Parts: sequence; C-alpha cells; structure tokens
Amino acid sequence: MEENKKRILVVEDEEKIMEFIESYLINSGYEVIKAYSGRAAESKLREERLDMLLLDLMLPDKSGEEILRNLRKESRIPVIILTAKSSEESVINGLDIGADDYITKPFSPRQMVARVNALFRRSEKGESGETLSFRNGKLTINLENYRVLKEGEDILLTPSEFKLLTTLAKRNGKVFTREELIMIAFDGDYAGFDRTIDSHIKNLRAKLEDNPKEPEYILTIRGVGYKFGGD
Repeated sequence: MEENKKRILVVEDEEKIMEFIESYLINSGYEVIKAYSGRAAESKLREERLDMLLLDLMLPDKSGEEILRNLRKESRIPVIILTAKSSEESVINGLDIGADDYITKPFSPRQMVARVNALFRRSEKGESGETLSFRNGKLTINLENYRVLKEGEDILLTPSEFKLLTTLAKRNGKVFTREELIMIAFDGDYAGFDRTIDSHIKNLRAKLEDNPKEPEYILTIRGVGYKFGGD
C-alpha cells in the first residue's frame, strides 16, 4: 500500500455496484475499503484511517441517513451520498444532514471519479497561514489549519461548508449569486438542484449564528444570493 494514497470507504450493499465503484476508484489511484452494511460501515469509520466516505442511503440494516447524522457529530470527513432516491427533496435531505455532495443512481464512472476528485480538491487545507477575524474575534477562520472558532470554541464544518464560508468571508460584503458560489467555491463541479447551495448555507447558519433566523454573518440578498456580513 502506498502511504500517500487516498483511502475511500465505500458503503454499498449491492455487490455488482460495489465492484463497479471499486474498479474505477482503484484505476484512478485510490485505495478502496468496502462495507456492505451500516454496521460494517460504522466499524470501519471507527477503526480505519479514511479520507472520504461514499455512502449508499439504502442499506439492509441501518439507513445511510442515520450513519451520516451520527458521523457528523464528531467528524468532518468528506462525504458523498450515493442514492437511488433521485427526487429533489431526498437529495436536499442528504445535504441537510451533512453530506458534501451526492451522486444519483445510475451514474457514469467518469462522473463518479470527477466528483470524488473535485471534493478532494476543495477539502485540501489552505496554502497560507492567514487568519480571518470578525466581530472583535468572536469568529475566527484559520485558512491553513482548516479551523473555525466561535467565541473560542471549535466549530466542526464539512469541507464544502468550510470552502463556502471562506469564499464568502474573504470577500466580506460582496454579494455572490448562487451560480458564482458554485463556480468559485466548488470549482464549477457542483451539479444538481439550485437548492444545494441553500442547503449548505442553512447548515452553516445553524453552526455559526446565535440565531439562524436572524443571521449576522451569512446574509441573504433577496433575488440575488448571499453575502458575508462580518466586521
């Protein structure tokens, strides 16, 4: 095993789909760890060093949604949900509980690998040691250490949430459309429903704001998009 290989846990109960996913990820230079059930997945998440999770939502013993909710209490590992539930509401629900991205079945191997590559790109730590500070230090964002503190307490953000937050915060006061946020924060690789950005914003507000219904940091500009309102 090469030490620098990214290790991806794939949770999928259908063997043929698992073989398909495994083959293309290995050919793309990744190491694959497999789990065919929810309980096996939770065991791997506890025991293995992992860099990403590809999680099927429909498992025989435990729902993927439950696994993801529990995982997000303690980990910000990048997560892509694999789902045959292709309705907008199902996808948005997966994002609301902490997924970074989603792939609906059936999917092409090129699409899957592209989404994995894109999520790894936006999960990388910042290159500078810059720290952004707002409200007299009430909220700080360390770009190098991938760390966000609110009143001195660590805030656990997913990679997509962190990238979205830093995009807004570095251009404090600038209004971004949803399309601009997709292009800048997600390298234009984020496909799907318009509400995906809204879902990530909702999650960010729940973690950062004293009152998410009356936000002071991430502000909605009706009919346009969002801006950061720190000072």
